[in-house]
Amino acid sequence: MAKLPLEGIRVVTISVVYAGPFVTQLLADWGAEVIRVESLHHFTSLTRGPVVRPSEASVQAMRLIWTWYYAEADPRERPWNRYCIFQAHARNKLSCTMDLRQPKGQEMFKRLVEASDIVVENNAAGTMEKLGLDYKGLRAVKPDIIMLRMPGLGLTGPYNSYRTYGSMVDEIVGHHWLRRYPDMDPSMTTGVVYSDGSAGVHGAFACLMALRHRNRTGNGQVIELAQAETLIPYLGDAFLDYTMNGRVQSSIGNRHRWAAPHGCYRCRGDDRWVCIAVFNEEEWQGLCRALGNPAWAKDPRFADALSRHHNQDELDRHLEEWTREHDHYAIMYALQKEGVPAGPVIDDRDAFNDPHLRDRGSFQQLTHPDCGTHLYPGLAWKASKTPNSIRTPPCCLGEHNDYVYREVLGVSPAEYEELVREGHVGQEPALDAT
Repeated sequence: MAKLPLEGIRVVTISVVYAGPFVTQLLADWGAEVIRVESLHHFTSLTRGPVVRPSEASVQAMRLIWTWYYAEADPRERPWNRYCIFQAHARNKLSCTMDLRQPKGQEMFKRLVEASDIVVENNAAGTMEKLGLDYKGLRAVKPDIIMLRMPGLGLTGPYNSYRTYGSMVDEIVGHHWLRRYPDMDPSMTTGVVYSDGSAGVHGAFACLMALRHRNRTGNGQVIELAQAETLIPYLGDAFLDYTMNGRVQSSIGNRHRWAAPHGCYRCRGDDRWVCIAVFNEEEWQGLCRALGNPAWAKDPRFADALSRHHNQDELDRHLEEWTREHDHYAIMYALQKEGVPAGPVIDDRDAFNDPHLRDRGSFQQLTHPDCGTHLYPGLAWKASKTPNSIRTPPCCLGEHNDYVYREVLGVSPAEYEELVREGHVGQEPALDAT
């Protein structure tokens, strides 16, 4: 395999849930050595999941929840290594354990930082300051360190102490309001974590720019990435509509401001749907041909684009009467043949079996010691001069303690055993784990 672009870069990360882990996934995929520093005593519920194996009765009673949590809906003996969210982003990474609440753990972390290039963290506000591991503390031991910090709302300002999850960021910046259904109030809108994805991509890009800056100047720096601020540009049209026109945009659901019909329509089968969009007269005529030129399409209410836009409820009713009778893929092929933008709403089973994705190798088979063999989402892009693939499965808790402590930090056998006794080093949660 060709040398990857980030080989030789070491990243230390204390990251939780998805935003920070997504940053380091992207860096690890392209060759950076990413070392996750984890605790045997404290677990964030949405990172490695609950640490205590639930009873069999609980597993059966809450099988739907466990399906979301664990491979094969079964936590088994080491649930902390089987949590689905963690499995999604932990490939190509290493895991070592330290108790950062203790002075010895903080000392080991600083020694690791001395041997590293980048630190990534997205913990609750104030966490790194309490541990003495903020940028000021780390720069004292590694003057050219690059530190990416990812608070929900920033390190300064009146909201800097607020704690957030991705769904809260979605609401704070207004995305929750814009994507709700127009006939429901915002409390009926499901939560999303769009900001985790946007913050992850921006964070990885910021790290690369900081590396470039250090190569040119020799100086490290702290990167303050407020997750809410990475999401705002995605909603730029709504903000500009307000600042330029004084208009607060409301939700239009699956509809479009000038296309009609435009929506998501139920198809034959259980929970099967297709998306259809008609932007001009040519596409409308193509839709009519695909439907067999039904009599209702000649109704004066649908005679032109403006009329169709004013009568969308009736138009959608007619259209869904047709889509309900057909397979969602068959509808896509029939409409696209007539030049009408259309596509099926696919689920994970469709994605895994999609001939296009399979042909491109979009999923890669990995074998994990606690999860078995499964298909995993592959790399986010391909580079013509740098062939690449997932190199190692998601890391198990403490799997690389020997390498980190003995080779990277150079601790003696006696010091290593002392770290084990003190509860820093291990591969299973401590008895007091929460």
